[in-house]
Amino acid sequence: MAIKKIEIGEFVAIFKENLVLDVRSPVEYAHAHIPTAYSLPLFTNDERKVVGTAYKQESKEKAIKIGLEYFGPKMRALVEEVEELVRTKNTKILVHCWRGGMRSGGVAWLLDLYGFEVYQLIGGYKAYRNWVLSQFERPYDITILSGNTGSGKTPLLHELEKSGMQMVDLEAIANHKGSALGGINQPPQPSQEMFENLLAQEFSLKNLAENILLEDESQRIGNVNIPNILWQKMKESDLIYLQIPFDERLKYLVEEYGKLPFGELKSAILRIQKRLGGLETRNALQHLESQNLNDCFGILLRYYDKWYEKGLHAKEIGEVIKIEGESVNVESNAKKIIERQWKKLN
Repeated sequence: MAIKKIEIGEFVAIFKENLVLDVRSPVEYAHAHIPTAYSLPLFTNDERKVVGTAYKQESKEKAIKIGLEYFGPKMRALVEEVEELVRTKNTKILVHCWRGGMRSGGVAWLLDLYGFEVYQLIGGYKAYRNWVLSQFERPYDITILSGNTGSGKTPLLHELEKSGMQMVDLEAIANHKGSALGGINQPPQPSQEMFENLLAQEFSLKNLAENILLEDESQRIGNVNIPNILWQKMKESDLIYLQIPFDERLKYLVEEYGKLPFGELKSAILRIQKRLGGLETRNALQHLESQNLNDCFGILLRYYDKWYEKGLHAKEIGEVIKIEGESVNVESNAKKIIERQWKKLN
């Protein structure tokens, strides 16, 4: 057999069904990687530094010799680890490193020698990153699902997806619900680079000929940012504005967030105290202390309503389609949106 070198276009077409081996160092992989890629580092973090220093300060040949000293004792273990990974299925092996191909070339040679069907990504992870950024430039037909805090927009997106509409859940990818309370009980957020990788993967699966629903967000979701090109598209897109009465939204928020840990809720309120104001912050904390969640969340909801309306007027939006909802009921609200969109198309 022979190692097959493939360009990024062919790689992204087949990587989900096959085993992707990221042979970069653990710290490189931890920062960001190709979704579904398995970390099989050729060098430890410290070994990578030694090889890199030799390459920069001495010569390529010196770096290769040092690298071989590290590589040799690991060969059998690397082969056996891959053998275990593919034990239950017949799969192609897709190998990549950062860019130059020296690390992936070494591992690809070893696995090919053993008898695996091996493909090496030309340009490595850097080529993949260029592909990621290019995904945000595609001509998506986007509609924004908007509505004040507590309108149940995220579960509504998933209900609309069940009805056959396309959507991307930005908050799920970011591991953050977008508000001051949005990071509580969530997994750690990905790095900015990893967020972009995951986001690009989601968009690459969508049909360009059909509309894609996104939830109305600030550009910043917790600690990550929606890429500028995509953010600009979102600002210029048509907007479905779901209007739910204040009391219904407050009821939903108390049910959604009322069971969160006291300390986390207190910290979340303190994080927005400069914009909330000293008096309202004290009142909210007093209500929280006395377990009067209705009044506590009422203060927060009025604060978010004010900022939401301000942000809505500042956006460069297209058509605004207003949908009246009596309550936060995803089934009935989804039905109203589907009926309104059908009328728009016909």
